Amino acid sequence: MPPDTIGFRATCLRALLYILLTAAMVQGVYLEALYLPETRLSEHGFTEYAQSATLAASVALLAYVRLGLRQLPTLTLLMLAFLGASLVREQDALLDAHVFDGAWQVLVALIVLPSLYVVIRNRQAFLTEFERYANSFSFGLFAAGFLVTYVFSRLYGRSEMWMTILGDAYVRDFKNAAEETTELLGYTLLLFAVIELALLARRRLATARSTPSS
Repeated sequence: MPPDTIGFRATCLRALLYILLTAAMVQGVYLEALYLPETRLSEHGFTEYAQSATLAASVALLAYVRLGLRQLPTLTLLMLAFLGASLVREQDALLDAHVFDGAWQVLVALIVLPSLYVVIRNRQAFLTEFERYANSFSFGLFAAGFLVTYVFSRLYGRSEMWMTILGDAYVRDFKNAAEETTELLGYTLLLFAVIELALLARRRLATARSTPSS
């Protein structure tokens, strides 16, 4: 079986796990709103912590693929920089309060700029790796997660939209709930994408090791 192929049983098992994890995220948001009204949708609420946790898990898995499995090193470096910067951005209030105002921008620059330099310098390797990755299930999930998190949630969470929809009944909590929960969904999809990437990298590594060298 080619390394990019996923068997039916494995697909069903992963689909079940992803459904359960998504349901757990939604239930967590509901319980936060039900039992923690003081912190719901705040920097210290379940939703924000869940966003940071999914990003941290994605960063850890990408580091495993790049450093542990040594697969797609240039591509995973760019993904690491992107999700690592997002993780730092999620800690903006904490960094501003306990380090200095604007600390997250400095950290993001320190992550992104050197990574972009390496990727641009090794752009041919990046393009080769991207071509191998673009037809995978992981890439489809990553693209969906990117669109949900960085496009849809930003537009969907605009105050003007919710003011227009709710009119005189507008309450900022509606806007925050729409934006933060949609963002959590996007981060969850990105985590699923990185899990699939790690599994793909393991399959490709196993195939390479089992193929006799000529």
